[in-house]
Amino acid sequence: MRLNEDPAAFEAFYRRHIDAVMRFVVRRVSDPHLAADLTADIFLAALDSAHTYRPGRGTEIAWLYGVARNVVSAQHRRSVREAEVTSRVAGRRLMDDDDLGEMVERIDAERQMRRALEAMRDLPEGERAVLELVAIDQLTVSEAAAVLEIRQVTARVRLHRARRALQQVASPSAAYMEGQA
Repeated sequence: MRLNEDPAAFEAFYRRHIDAVMRFVVRRVSDPHLAADLTADIFLAALDSAHTYRPGRGTEIAWLYGVARNVVSAQHRRSVREAEVTSRVAGRRLMDDDDLGEMVERIDAERQMRRALEAMRDLPEGERAVLELVAIDQLTVSEAAAVLEIRQVTARVRLHRARRALQQVASPSAAYMEGQA
């Protein structure tokens, strides 16, 4: 991809993927300002790292979700480190009322998915990452494996384990009965 060399190519790439990236972000954060900032950061990171995209390893969106996952994870790590010293308002750019309204609507629309992510928080990181990409972001197992830079068979095993763990949490008596059979 020559996104950093061709403004028209970057614009087309941005338009193709902005909605998917926004959905990815608002599933993971509930603050509209932070969601807007992370979305912009993801496209800046994609522009900076466009030379790393290899079509043979997966689709553009799978690669972009990998970039997005790294940006969102980095933000979560920063937030944890800065929680003691930074107020909620510091560093946020202002949004106009229309932008803020649209971001609030997106966040409300993804509330159920954030609950699902919350239910998955106790899963091991590798299993949770595969499950998020497949079940929530609707990537194929192959695409999720490419995003996480693991083998497809590893992704399938992790997905199976994650689904089984969630079933046990959702219905412990069914899991117990299954173990008794």
